[in-house]
Amino acid sequence: MSDAVPPPPPATPQSGDPAPRPGALKVRQPIAVILLSIITIGIYFLYWTYQVFRELKETTNEGIGPVIALVIAFVFSPILLFVLPSEIGKMYESAGLDKPVSGISGLWGFIPLIGGIIWIVKVQGALNRRWEALGA
Repeated sequence: MSDAVPPPPPATPQSGDPAPRPGALKVRQPIAVILLSIITIGIYFLYWTYQVFRELKETTNEGIGPVIALVIAFVFSPILLFVLPSEIGKMYESAGLDKPVSGISGLWGFIPLIGGIIWIVKVQGALNRRWEALGA
């Protein structure tokens, strides 16, 4: 007979939490997104857009997906200012959580200079909190 204590059961995700595949979600620093986007004259922002929409699509199985998001970024990018926070808000809502951002958050992007920075900080911050909660 052994007196070993059995290991605790694995943590169970909340009812609305999907099971992300390992390595699928990446926590990014908003300042890095901003600086890399400036340094690369927007090329990193396109990469970031693709990756964020890929992560959202893989996590929620909903939304427009990375390819359509990239097409929108090339054709009429201001739409992304509203679509991305809307999809993040829906992800929070489907997990039974309060939405930290919503489609209306896209209005930040129309304030010259500082608005875009605030938008990225709010959007990436909301993603980071959700990805950390899911174990990224």
